[in-house]
Amino acid sequence: MSDILKLSEARKGARGVIVQVGDHGHHIDHAVELERRLLELGFVEGARVELLHEGLFGRDPIAMKVDDMRVALRRHEAASISIRLETAAA
Repeated sequence: MSDILKLSEARKGARGVIVQVGDHGHHIDHAVELERRLLELGFVEGARVELLHEGLFGRDPIAMKVDDMRVALRRHEAASISIRLETAAA
């Protein structure tokens, strides 16, 4: 069984695959702009992500590996990305 959660809820070391970028139900200008920026940074459906580091204060910002790039985001930005967590290999 696979777990889907917001990237902002993931913990250091979590790995998964992006299943949705943005909130496709709302079209508020700043939400559309954030979705566009995330897509430009490589946060696209099907990309593999791994949470590498969390900031000291409020665990913000978070650094992650997206395919072969390293990117840092604020948690409120990462909240608009849904991932399917990988299960640990047996």
